[in-house]
Amino acid sequence: MIINGRAIADQLYDELKKRVAKLRQKGVIPHLVVLLIGENPASVSYITQKKRHAELIDAKVTIMQFPEQVTTDELVKTIEKLNINKSVHAILVQKPLPEQIDVPTIDETISPNKDVDGFNSKSTFVLALPLAVMKILEYIYSTNSLIANEVKQSILTDEIAALSSVAHNDGKDQFISWLRSKTIVVLGKGPTAGGPTIVHMEKLGLQPNVIDSKTESSHEIMKQADILISAVGKEHAVTAHDLKKGVILIGVGLYRGADGKNHGDYDEEDIKDIAGFYTPTPRGVGPVNVACLMENVVTAAEQQTPFSS
Repeated sequence: MIINGRAIADQLYDELKKRVAKLRQKGVIPHLVVLLIGENPASVSYITQKKRHAELIDAKVTIMQFPEQVTTDELVKTIEKLNINKSVHAILVQKPLPEQIDVPTIDETISPNKDVDGFNSKSTFVLALPLAVMKILEYIYSTNSLIANEVKQSILTDEIAALSSVAHNDGKDQFISWLRSKTIVVLGKGPTAGGPTIVHMEKLGLQPNVIDSKTESSHEIMKQADILISAVGKEHAVTAHDLKKGVILIGVGLYRGADGKNHGDYDEEDIKDIAGFYTPTPRGVGPVNVACLMENVVTAAEQQTPFSS
């Protein structure tokens, strides 16, 4: 079953619109400032999505672009000004960054209450990507609950609310218990995808098996997975031969092909008859990822509004 990430994201946006409307009644417009260094096509595309979806929920995104040669000190000075700007609720430095930039310094400079990417060691926020993975798994858990009750499964937008309601009524504890009953494997542990996903799952009490370039018998480990999260960003990182029947396959790795388009870690035609659920590229994890970032931005605005309820 293919997972419609856009439908899941649309349900999140419906809720965020209501929260933004309440903030606007108090004169507050959630405002994200994105620092973009250089002109990486993938980064530009992702930021364009952020801006478009912020406008859909009546929030605001400002893009500050810097040349590839910008220094760490120049970025730090900009961030420090944004930290004290009360009209700015969220700050994001788009990654990857050029080699001359001291990434830890940049991460620690962003005020924790505005660090919606969650890279600051004191940040209360979780990177949007792990949140998106969990939203998708929660959707699958909800769908399975409906199937168990012989309710016709669907991923149409108008049924997502009902699916979310089931997950809510069952409670987060039951959802986490369901995850604990599964063998979870994360393929890749990079700093922007696999790594944060692993950390977030561990904080939830889960114990994912991790495969990296040094892992031996990786095929056998993948073959045992009930849930496989692929975060490599390489062609054919996962094949049907690596999967057991009925696996939940979530692809977060991306690479740009010779056609100039983004592609995922697996060929959907290759795995579609093996996986019980799988995310496509595009329209899989990506839309949910952007929606979760917008949720962090709205939350940041709410937390910085003293009189918000």
